[in-house]
Amino acid sequence: MAGYSGSKHDHAMRLRRIEGQVRGLQRMVEDDKYCIDVLTQVSAATSALQSFALSMLEEHLAHCVAEATLKGGPEADAKIKEASDAIARLVRS
Repeated sequence: MAGYSGSKHDHAMRLRRIEGQVRGLQRMVEDDKYCIDVLTQVSAATSALQSFALSMLEEHLAHCVAEATLKGGPEADAKIKEASDAIARLVRS
């Protein structure tokens, strides 16, 4: 079971809001809105996605990684490496 299963509904709602922001951006471009206004909305959507990603990462660490470390062994090492790689990708983006 995924670490976020308990808050799946909340995550889905959050993603729908982000989807709405992106669709709003599309409309802004289609309607020739002012560049800075579009960029402001891009920043808001980017922040929303980053916040979502951090929430998912927190749940992954609290559930998947914590569970694996309790078991120990190669699975724990793999989960820690996987989480470290995910953090590195988020930092680079």
